[in-house]
Amino acid sequence: MSQPIDIRPRGITLTELAQEELKNLIDIEKQKRGCSQLYLRLGVQSGGCSGFTYEMELDTVRSSDDWHKDFDGVEVVIDQESFRLLNGSEVDYIDNGLSGSGLKINNPNASRSCGCGNSFS
Repeated sequence: MSQPIDIRPRGITLTELAQEELKNLIDIEKQKRGCSQLYLRLGVQSGGCSGFTYEMELDTVRSSDDWHKDFDGVEVVIDQESFRLLNGSEVDYIDNGLSGSGLKINNPNASRSCGCGNSFS
């Protein structure tokens, strides 16, 4: 007997470390840009060696059809098409010392990713 598939929207989660780092970055960028609102926009585009690439940027615009969630001051927005591919993902902050640091998306929908970790299918 086959198991039912859970298709309920799970959304996106941020680790505590990612929230902390993003809050600091957003506060700095708000001051630089002279604006009161910045969103972390996550997206997915066709491309890369595995089929899709992740996009992350700080954006001042939120569309009415964007998925949106406020993580204690870090507001994340995702367009509907990208949300379909990112649903259930966790955004984490990784500090690899000399080799760099940054945000990493742990995506349960990705069946494989390339060696550089920037694209997936």
